Amino acid sequence: MFFPLIKADELIHLHRTGKLILIDARFHFPAYLEAHLEGAIHVDLNKDLSQIDENPANGGRHPLPSPKAFAELLGRLGISPDSHVVVYDDKQGAMSAARFWWMLKALGHEKIQVLDGGLQAAQKQGFPLERTFPPSHAVPAYPTIHWQSPISSFHEVKTVYKTKEKIIIDVRESERFRGIVEPIDKIAGHIPGAVNLPYLDNLDEKGLFLPQDKLKEKYLKTFQGQASENIIVHCGSGVTACHSLLAICIAGLGMANLYVGSWSEWSRNNLPISTEK
Repeated sequence: MFFPLIKADELIHLHRTGKLILIDARFHFPAYLEAHLEGAIHVDLNKDLSQIDENPANGGRHPLPSPKAFAELLGRLGISPDSHVVVYDDKQGAMSAARFWWMLKALGHEKIQVLDGGLQAAQKQGFPLERTFPPSHAVPAYPTIHWQSPISSFHEVKTVYKTKEKIIIDVRESERFRGIVEPIDKIAGHIPGAVNLPYLDNLDEKGLFLPQDKLKEKYLKTFQGQASENIIVHCGSGVTACHSLLAICIAGLGMANLYVGSWSEWSRNNLPISTEK
């Protein structure tokens, strides 16, 4: 089993070997143009990692693209089943790096890691930056048929929140969960019965992931004896939820379910909403 995180000093060593495909998953493409880690190729959350519908009530703000479309993107990026891929962003993995990690894992790819601490950690270690585009080394589309990682559908979550046969984890900030503020979606609050574990709590004061034992202790307490297949993780639109799915894997607890539509879908479908003001 390939460990899902890589430290900045390990990345520098790997980069020197040349046996690496480095992905920049920062949200703003102009930031990539200004400077990026040497050899990094940019992916765009909205264009590459989502298939956005005009109405977020149908799948949320960042629905997944089809496996076929993502497989074609991977081919253009030069990624094949044997590739060692490292992905980073500038938000400790929460702005698209973890989403890209999840998507590649969901195709069955083994050698995919997220850079712990992101761009900032690499810069501190002296990883070289550049402004130029790396040369293209496209390969055939990634061989895939369907998403292999567990996904919870809108209809499943509508059932489970009533039966409570699975635990629903909401990783948004506490104020959004409680319904005090909602800066993005139209309605504030949370899915009734959901447990709030903000994704930022996966990190220490330096912006690095907590040690494996600390993450394991944290999530086992929430799982209440349930296996990962009985856990559903969501956020606002299926992006930062992947940060907590990554943390759960770091903890050695397997892959929990991703509810891709998340709050942006649930809150637009006239369903029950809870608040804790």
